[in-house]
Amino acid sequence: MPNIYFTIFEFVIYVQFAICLRHALKAGADKLLKLFTGILFGVVLEIATIRQLNAYQYGQFWIMVLDVPLCIGVAWSCMIYSVMEFSDGSNLPYWTRPILDGLLALNIDLALDTVAIRLGFWDWGQGLKFQYFGVPYANFWAWFWVVSSFSLGYRLVALRSDWIGKWLPSLSGITIGLICVIFTNALITFMIPFDYHTLSVAPVFISALFIVIVSRPRFYQTPIDPLAFWVPFLTHFYLLTAGLISGVLLDPLALLWIAFSMSILALILHRPSLQHLFLLINKPK
Repeated sequence: MPNIYFTIFEFVIYVQFAICLRHALKAGADKLLKLFTGILFGVVLEIATIRQLNAYQYGQFWIMVLDVPLCIGVAWSCMIYSVMEFSDGSNLPYWTRPILDGLLALNIDLALDTVAIRLGFWDWGQGLKFQYFGVPYANFWAWFWVVSSFSLGYRLVALRSDWIGKWLPSLSGITIGLICVIFTNALITFMIPFDYHTLSVAPVFISALFIVIVSRPRFYQTPIDPLAFWVPFLTHFYLLTAGLISGVLLDPLALLWIAFSMSILALILHRPSLQHLFLLINKPK
């Protein structure tokens, strides 16, 4: 039976899904299709990655699909859905937005993975001092490509104004996403020597960040649903709370600094939503 940390983690993810589902129901069938396709994408990519690389394994959660927790697929979907809503509210060029989507995913994973492996959610089998506090650098490479490739595949078709642009973007997203994930997994694992992983991963992230920065992004240029704030906020809040209660963020203390920094960065990015929330709380009754 999963322990309390597993159970609350699953609960948080399903709350995120409920928030995204509420938005999708209002937005239309294409958004619903993207949300549910994202779950399928998340589960399939996890199964494919485990079979392809055999690099990690999951603990026992309440609902499993083979050896992958259903909540992980749901989490992928919610994250992709929320970061795309956020980037679509920016002034970034359309084809630059998938890059921002991938970087926003890293904002979550830089804090998530270190806490998750210490709570037993999944295990890389390399010990807690391996590379990034027990997390392979290649994992962050994978996170970036998972999100950015689905986003790119979706956007390749979503620009069309006909029925193709309404019904097929999700199919394009999952197809291109899976192809890209399998290819990039193979590239970083089988083609690039292990000693060169850092030299391979770092330039990708630096280049992605450079492209976004030189585009001079301004966020919240159009109205953005609060889900874009709540998905990362709930994740970071859970990580900080569970990490402090369990003590895993205190050894080493760098983990606490990283988790706190990623939380603050997310709050800065979503400052307008945060300000709106404060106004609602302080609204005279």
